[in-house]
Order: sequence, then structure tokens, then C-alpha cells
Amino acid sequence: MSFIFTARHFKAHDSLREFAEEESKKFSKIYDGIIKTEVILSYDKPENSIKHAEVIVHAKNNHTFTAKESSEDFMKSITSSMEKVEIQVRKFKDKLTDHSGDKSVKHIEAAE
Repeated sequence: MSFIFTARHFKAHDSLREFAEEESKKFSKIYDGIIKTEVILSYDKPENSIKHAEVIVHAKNNHTFTAKESSEDFMKSITSSMEKVEIQVRKFKDKLTDHSGDKSVKHIEAAE
């Protein structure tokens, strides 16, 4: 899984990059089809501004999960947007999983 970190119009601290990278590793634990994770940070004004974090996750078969979050702190914005994407990935993986047991369509077609 590749990781891309972008800070728009400012230079982010290395600790912020490391935090975002550690948070993004959760996605590959949930679903092994994750190809790339992008984290984009921006802000409105230099002082007392609202910080924005956007997380874009690319998975197999051209699936893309995105979330944007804004708050007073970059850490909070990153955490909130990662949680939103995590919910999307879990829901997607749940759709891929067959929960119907032996009576699924796949088992009936295989028997014929």
C-alpha cells in the first residue's frame, strides 16, 4: 500500500505525517485490497483558522473512498476523516462477504 501526504500552502511537521501514516495502516488490516491512501491537509487562514483534512483511499477494482473533515486541529481532522473512511471500507467489505451460508446463490449454481 502506498501513502501520499500533501500539505497545501504550508510545510507540515514530520510528526503530523507520521501520525497520518500510522492511522492509514488500519485500512490494510481491515481490507487487503487497499492500493493507495492519500491525505491532503489545508487551512483557511494562518492564525486561528479551521484546518481541513481530506482522506482518499483507492482499492482494487477502481473503488474509491473519500472523507473530508474540518476542525481546530489537524490531528482531530485527520482522525475524524479516517474514521469516516474506515466505516466506508468496513461496509464495502461487508457487501463482498457472503453471509447467507449454504443457501447462497453461489452454492446453488455450483451444485447444478
